This record gives sequence, structure tokens and C-alpha cells, in this order.
Amino acid sequence: MTGPELPVTAVLPDLRAALAARGLAVLQAPPGAGKTTLVPLDLLASGLFSGRIVMLEPRRLAARAAAERMAETLGEPVGQRVGYRIRGEARVSASTRVEVVTEGILTRMIQSDAELPGVACVIFDEFHERSLQADLGLALALEVRAALRPDLALVVMSATLDAAPGAALMGEAPVITAEGR
Repeated sequence: MTGPELPVTAVLPDLRAALAARGLAVLQAPPGAGKTTLVPLDLLASGLFSGRIVMLEPRRLAARAAAERMAETLGEPVGQRVGYRIRGEARVSASTRVEVVTEGILTRMIQSDAELPGVACVIFDEFHERSLQADLGLALALEVRAALRPDLALVVMSATLDAAPGAALMGEAPVITAEGR
């Protein structure tokens, strides 16, 4: 994966290794490190997952902006390999492999079909912006993984969250830390 040399770039091999070994990871990196736009595209390019990568963003504007930036990086319009779904608006297609969604959309996806067919990885971005919906989404995703889909990979990404409690909640998930600039 080519792109800007941001702090998260150095730890992407560690993240891929943790996901290949355990299917779980917590990524800590400072704001502006590249978590939102580089991690999903790196996981897509890695070939580690054959299904879709769903990334949860806490706000609609952030979900749309993240999808637009990733699509721009790939040199294609939103809705091709990278798309988004927010309340009242969707830009996805049959070829979408990275789908950025808001918290309520993820909850509805799980409620609609708990097995999350076609989804290989769920990324919880900006998890330090804790909310009831994000916590519920993670709890439901952990339950889906435990009961129905042990192959479902889960990544929690945060700029400021103390990673130890999150890692413990996720069954001692590996913690990967990217240093600041």
C-alpha cells in the first residue's frame, strides 16, 4: 500500500498479523495518524478478507468524508470499492468492499441478520467518542463473533482511549500502538 508516511503506516504489518492470528485487535494512534483512511484500505489491499470491511463512524459527516477520501485515494467515485450508508443516504454497489456506516446502521445490520453475511471485518473507528450506540454495536459484534461467526474480525481504533479495558473486553485482544509525529 502506498500513501503518506503517517504514524499508523509503521504498525500496519502488526495489525494484519494480529488479525490473521486472533481476528481481534485494538489500534491506538494519535489524531491525524491515518487510522480512518489508511487502515481499511490496507486491509482491503492485503487480501486478508474475502468479504466486506464495514467501518463504523460515529457521525454522518465523518462517514461520508471518510468514504470520499478513501475512494479518492483509489481514484474512483464513491460507491465502487468504497461506499457509505448513513440514515437516509447510501452510496454502495455490488462491488463495494469497504462500507463506512454510522452507529445506528451497524446496529440495524446486526438486528436484521445477526450472522452479518458477506461481512468479514468490522472496524470501530473513533471509539474514544464513546456512545451508547457504539458500545451496543461492539457488544453485539462480540456476541455475533462468539455465537455465530468466529471468523468475524473486529478492530477497535482510538486516538485517546486507554486500550487495556477495551482489549480485556475483547478477550485480551492484541494492542497495537502507533507513535505520534
